[in-house]
Amino acid sequence: MIELGGWQLMDIAVHGVGNKTNDETLRCSLGPVKLDEELEQALSEYFFKPFQQKTEYFTFYHESDLKYNEVYEFVSAVFEDPNLLFDQSVNLAKHLYEKSVHPKIKGGEFYVAYFKDCIVDGETVDAVGLFKSENKDTFLKVFPSGGGYGINCEKGINIHKLDKGCLVFNTEGDKGFVVAVVDNTNKGAEAQYWIDDFLHVQQRKDEYYNTQNVLSMCKTFVTKELPGQFDVTKADQADLLNKSVKFFKDNDRFDMTEFANEVMAQPEIVESFNQFKQTYQKDRDIDIADSFEISDSAVKKQAKIFKSVIKLDKNFHIYIHGNRELIEQGHDARGKYYKVYYTEET
Repeated sequence: MIELGGWQLMDIAVHGVGNKTNDETLRCSLGPVKLDEELEQALSEYFFKPFQQKTEYFTFYHESDLKYNEVYEFVSAVFEDPNLLFDQSVNLAKHLYEKSVHPKIKGGEFYVAYFKDCIVDGETVDAVGLFKSENKDTFLKVFPSGGGYGINCEKGINIHKLDKGCLVFNTEGDKGFVVAVVDNTNKGAEAQYWIDDFLHVQQRKDEYYNTQNVLSMCKTFVTKELPGQFDVTKADQADLLNKSVKFFKDNDRFDMTEFANEVMAQPEIVESFNQFKQTYQKDRDIDIADSFEISDSAVKKQAKIFKSVIKLDKNFHIYIHGNRELIEQGHDARGKYYKVYYTEET
């Protein structure tokens, strides 16, 4: 987790990066921005707040060799010599401009900043921040005028709405650094240019990554694979989803064999689950670890999509949270039905 107290903004450069395809320009500054206390405080809130709850990390990568990742190389040079921040910020701006080719990408201000005393997962390190503002809000400026007040409209950046951001922490440099990313704009075909084309990062293989992958695999197995092989009802599927999440919530460490035997339980389902794991890894080109520390934040996030709901036509939804034995399915002359037992109505 990223802790926001005690950070020091040491240096910052700002450039204007337009859309190359739309014939917008790249405007590089002649030098870094001069900071005062008030500006530093405002920029710190603008840059840091969106990362406060970030627990999912990334790393720089390249298909052939990490050294060919441009952002990785430019940021590495800054960590080696912080005095090179402005020169490398120009290189980064040029690189971003070359990647801003989709016609829907908005131009905006591009910031490159250097921070000291950053704390990530309990480790104090330096960091390089890359940020881009694309959207402007309208602000009212009220001022005394004569015997009353005047009002002007001005366009500016809302410091509570960071459009795009990236914090690169100076740790695990040989593996592509620890990187946190924010992208709050672009939902269409141009959505991934910041993450994929410019930064070129992939999810870091840590406990969050492992927990997320196994839970996603379990959900796919229970909802997609299992019904095609076994005679299972929607209630049975809901029960397995609940047991899966409960296992992760009740344990600090995950073990694949223990999980399969406890949650899937029946030998034939356990065997099917283990076979599905191999196919799932191969189809998605990911590694599913058999043992790892469980990430509570990943469990919390994934649990939101593990909705154990039985949808009955357009009339009813049954939400199953607990004991599978308290719900029965049947059929009579009027049609199919569920019978639900309970001890107290709230």
